[in-house]
Amino acid sequence: MPTPRKRLISLDATPYYHCVSRCVRRAFLCGRDTFSDRNYEYRRKWIQDKLYELSDIFAIDLCGYAIMSNHFHLVLYIDKQTADKWTSLEVITRWHRLFRGTFLSQRFIDGDTLSQAEQKALDDKITLWRIRLMDISWFMRCLNEPIARRANQEEGCTGRFWEGRYKSQALLDEKALAACLAYVDLNPIRAGMAQTPETAEFTSVEERISKIKQTPGIPNPQSEQPPHLLPFVGNPRADMPKGLPFRLTDYIQLVDWSGRAILENKRGSIRSDLPPMLERLQIDPKHWLYMTHNFESKFKGMVGTAHNLKTACQRLGYRRTPNLAVCQQLLI
Repeated sequence: MPTPRKRLISLDATPYYHCVSRCVRRAFLCGRDTFSDRNYEYRRKWIQDKLYELSDIFAIDLCGYAIMSNHFHLVLYIDKQTADKWTSLEVITRWHRLFRGTFLSQRFIDGDTLSQAEQKALDDKITLWRIRLMDISWFMRCLNEPIARRANQEEGCTGRFWEGRYKSQALLDEKALAACLAYVDLNPIRAGMAQTPETAEFTSVEERISKIKQTPGIPNPQSEQPPHLLPFVGNPRADMPKGLPFRLTDYIQLVDWSGRAILENKRGSIRSDLPPMLERLQIDPKHWLYMTHNFESKFKGMVGTAHNLKTACQRLGYRRTPNLAVCQQLLI
């Protein structure tokens, strides 16, 4: 029986989540359909543009993504602090970019004076909309529904386009976050669609590398990052700003190293020039390569060190600790 969504996504556990949506019957979303010989590659841009639009509306930041032929991967960060600071006007304006809102919200935007009862009714709606604007389920709904309608209209058909439920994995700590980001960015390389991270089109790592190449003369790539992606802000410290807790250069080096190891199919023979991120995170190189090749299939639900996993399960009222054995083995 599927786990209720409210027990899969909880800010009490972590703000980071890995989400996957797949087409029904593994139909081709963006690639070339070998049966009809039709090429749907251009649809990848549909999803990428929609991701950029929604990340600008929701209090949900895009950490990483990979848009494949019949599915896509996202790594998302829920920014509750930002959502809590929005004014009523900001919440309504953002919601109106997605939906028409209500008669009262339209009047509020137009500057009409509302009665006390009307203002109370609108305030209740604003509270609800604020919650939805930091809800991954609503984010995925606003992403998947327009793409499904557009694709069905283009093909002149009706019916379900995506599988009924998107898959969600909670990333409890830095080790899980780093492994998942690399797993997502290496998807095209594992699938044989690209040879290097910089040629893996429609992935976050390709976008980050392209941004660095577009800004020659900048001595520190850390200062120039894509505007639609949550930035890498360096290793954890006391004055940590909002962003991914790694150095961008370290991460790109790690993904490049991992991709080459996967392509060479030498998981049992590790090169000596280990990226510094593996040393800082204290992850065994063999375990790292295994995770970046099998992250989605090996872990079910929450992912993190054994201690963080137990703590999260206790906080959420779980009777048992899923994934404990594999997390103890791979993440320690």
